[in-house]
Amino acid sequence: MTERTVRLTVAQAVVRFLASQHSERDDVRQRLIPGCFGIFGHGNVAGVGQALLQAATPREAGLRYYLARNEQAMVHASVGFARMRNRLQAFACTASIGPGSTNMVTGAALATINRIPVLLLPSDIFATRAASPVLQELEDPRSYDVSVNDAFRPVSRFFDRIWRPEQLPAALLAAMRVLTDPAETGAVTLALPQDVQAEAHDWPEDLFAERTWHIPRPVPEPAALARAAEILRSARRPLIVAGGGVIYAEAGQALRRFAEATGIPVADTQAGKGALAWDHPCAVGGVGATGSPVANALAREADVVLGIGTRYSDFTTASRTAFGHPAVRFVSLNVAAFDAGKHAGTALVADARAGLEALTEALSISGAGYHVDAAYTAAVRDLGARWRPVVDRAYHLGHEPLPAQTEILGALNEFMAERDVVVQAAGSMPGDLQMLWRARDPKQYHVEYGYSCMGYEIAGGLGAKLADPDREVFVLVGDGSYLMMAQEIVTSVAERIKLVIVIVQNHGFASIGSLSESLGSQRFGTSYRYRNPETGLLDGGVLPVDLAANAASLGADVLRTSTVAEFGAALKQARAAERTTVVYVETDPLAPVPSSESWWDVPVSEVSSLESTRQARAAYEQAKRAQRIYL
Repeated sequence: MTERTVRLTVAQAVVRFLASQHSERDDVRQRLIPGCFGIFGHGNVAGVGQALLQAATPREAGLRYYLARNEQAMVHASVGFARMRNRLQAFACTASIGPGSTNMVTGAALATINRIPVLLLPSDIFATRAASPVLQELEDPRSYDVSVNDAFRPVSRFFDRIWRPEQLPAALLAAMRVLTDPAETGAVTLALPQDVQAEAHDWPEDLFAERTWHIPRPVPEPAALARAAEILRSARRPLIVAGGGVIYAEAGQALRRFAEATGIPVADTQAGKGALAWDHPCAVGGVGATGSPVANALAREADVVLGIGTRYSDFTTASRTAFGHPAVRFVSLNVAAFDAGKHAGTALVADARAGLEALTEALSISGAGYHVDAAYTAAVRDLGARWRPVVDRAYHLGHEPLPAQTEILGALNEFMAERDVVVQAAGSMPGDLQMLWRARDPKQYHVEYGYSCMGYEIAGGLGAKLADPDREVFVLVGDGSYLMMAQEIVTSVAERIKLVIVIVQNHGFASIGSLSESLGSQRFGTSYRYRNPETGLLDGGVLPVDLAANAASLGADVLRTSTVAEFGAALKQARAAERTTVVYVETDPLAPVPSSESWWDVPVSEVSSLESTRQARAAYEQAKRAQRIYL
């Protein structure tokens, strides 16, 4: 029997295939690839561009196309979308050859580091080499099969280059496998030579049949579960560290039940904030270098740490100084064996929700079940009671003449509804947010801190709003990040995807300025200033840069504020608006912030002629003594 085929170009086949893919978890099915961001150039305009146009006709099941303004930003928007959708859906991104494609490399790294699925379709050199070297082609004298797209290899979970049409089906299926694998997901890159994109081929019709990729919930292996339960039963001062895996697995209710059944306090990471509501009796806030003193005090004394869906970054572990008990043991519940095996702990490889449910049952089997003692519970609640007024004071500092950043965050936190979303990524705000923010919904807190990429904020907010249009999305962006990448304001205006963008102007890099000062480098090179002719340094007057005017020029409505009261009124006006609205406020980068009572390992110059650096080195060596390898 002759196999039925359909004649399409490679690009047309890619688009038709992607339009037919679905994902399913817990009997909920959705389009796996609901749309495609792109910017066209000579490398893809006649290939993927033509295919997207053809697929938009009424007879075709196509992909909705979104015109981005920056290739890196469109990957960030895709990450924001997939994160909000708990990694059950992913966008495709198409770019032209050369700089258009390499602009996506940073976004690919961000996606892979954060374990977020995104499909990248960079255009590539001619497979035939008939016209080589083509415009924007890198010529490598060692090999003719190298292109700039090889830069995607180390930052992609899967990479392939489609030199011939026959290679496409296997590559597409592999791409879908990785995009829907909760343990191995990240950036998936299919490099498409520009001549191959336009080449026709006879494809089997079965390639384009609707296909559903079932996303599993792996359950714990019984022996591993027994080992983990035994360790937890022995704990006297246990602590839970809840990471992003709790939220992606929709395990918030399972976490709450487990915490209530055992009394174990729950700290969170940047990606895990909101997994347990901030005012739950077991919630103790962020842990690590930018965490709360409550969580960090408990971490120092914890004899057992149950990490759930966390990859234990250096900020979470305070560069391996957070967990100070000499005999501390780790139980790591993670869908990825790679992360579950960290710190030489007892690995429990499973979906976060399935694993928590199994642990809850395992700990309830023996008699009355496991629960921490009353003294530990009282100590946890006493620490929390002492911390809450500290946060309240930071939120209502009354700092003059300019407001403190903590006051702006506090006004926003108190204004936002439970289902609203705050988006942030880089600078000093992630630290203040993890320490101070009070989240009640698992999706309210959207801070990208795996790559902490300046410029993620507006693009990521665009993706978050696209994923859940019923939520109000508030993008927090400092002037440094805004200057890195503000272009997707134009996309939000063009697509009528409303964002509320809060620009916090402090005339430089507040986070690195503070770090520089703590390391004895005196905030050198961290402020936006004129060059001072007397010193030769960038410590002159403030630059006359007007970011509010810039945002208005990109199509946003702009509200200028100078006090906390004006800022609060502007937030109300922005919520009522129907268009993307920017709320602009200037803050004092030197205003006080509560201490996390923690540490982050950033090496200080071992020798220096500067007294400030020598003092910082002495403090560094003292802190370094607490660092350890967990064995």
